[in-house]
Amino acid sequence: MTIGALSLQKNDNALVCLNTSYIAGKMMLVRGMVSHLNMYITEPSSNPLVHVPNDLEIDFMALVPLQLDAIFNGSKDEVDKLNKMKAVIVGGAPISRQLSEKIKQLRCPIYATYGMTETVSHIALKRLNGDNSNPFYHLLDRVKIGQDDRGCLTINSILTNHETILTNDVVNLINEKEFEWLGRADLVINSGGVKIHPEQTEDQIKDLLIDNQWITNLILIGLPDEQLGEKVVLLLEGIQRSKFNLESLRCLLSSTISTYSVPKEFYVMDEFIYTETGKVNRKQTTDLLES
Repeated sequence: MTIGALSLQKNDNALVCLNTSYIAGKMMLVRGMVSHLNMYITEPSSNPLVHVPNDLEIDFMALVPLQLDAIFNGSKDEVDKLNKMKAVIVGGAPISRQLSEKIKQLRCPIYATYGMTETVSHIALKRLNGDNSNPFYHLLDRVKIGQDDRGCLTINSILTNHETILTNDVVNLINEKEFEWLGRADLVINSGGVKIHPEQTEDQIKDLLIDNQWITNLILIGLPDEQLGEKVVLLLEGIQRSKFNLESLRCLLSSTISTYSVPKEFYVMDEFIYTETGKVNRKQTTDLLES
């Protein structure tokens, strides 16, 4: 399905640079075998194009955002290699505003992916650059979607053995082929009756921090509150308190983001807890705060 969506051909060159212990890396191997791609396999690294010889043109690869950002921060030759490719898919983590702006400058088609292990990697692609860019995810062939009573995405496909999978992803259905991802249902903060999707607000806060040259990881969580039910709390990782004015940040957020999303409290933590795939483990990090 991916091969068809991206118009890949027999003997195209694919770079396998993701950990093949996980589904995204495994599926790169499967696509290569099914469609007879020439596969060049390299140890996962922040900038996989460093390992590609100058005389080898890659047609297709899958990356995480950190790798794509590292390519932009590398040499011009590596960006030139990227621009010669037929397609690049990016997944596994959110794409920042800064990276999105860099992607728009590329000639090579870049796609964000939506999927999970249960759907055998992705079931939808979102074009991030060029004349065909789209703010919504577009389904691959033979995939049907719907919503449950929580507003969460349901998926039925040949990839799910035609069984309907219930996800925890709250979405806005645009039509039968497109949807907008809003956030995880199990992360929604209900503060005073207002439902807040922390992932969207986190992206806004990250952009504001970068604009003000404050670089740090962060997560937004909900903690019990007698009046609101849950209060919005911002956790910041590994910053030096002397160089980071929380009161200035509070004022900045109050004047920029939704009133309901402005954190009631701020906590600075030495280090978050991460999963094996490099994502913040929200539950364990929150438990660490409460302990």
